[in-house]
Amino acid sequence: MWELHQRLRQCQRPGRSADLHRAVVAAVRADAQALALEQLEPLLSDQELDWVRRGRNRAGRGPRAGEAGLYGRATGFETMVGWLFLQNPSRLAELLDQLEENAR
Repeated sequence: MWELHQRLRQCQRPGRSADLHRAVVAAVRADAQALALEQLEPLLSDQELDWVRRGRNRAGRGPRAGEAGLYGRATGFETMVGWLFLQNPSRLAELLDQLEENAR
């Protein structure tokens, strides 16, 4: 869901497809997702934080070259985004808008 959001966001800007693809890949990497979670954490409800925790705890070690903690936080972020997409899309939109505000 996060990757789809980033692709839709990048498609609104003019540019070569390869450059837009690279921008999306940079935004969906584990370190970028962990940073997005860090920015949103103060705004999250207890239930949302619980989904982050559940995803983080199920993440496993992650890629061989990656940092396990970073991968876990990114997986927790993805879990929360997916849950909100299915259960509370208006809340997801609110949080994504907040990330957009922080990016400016």
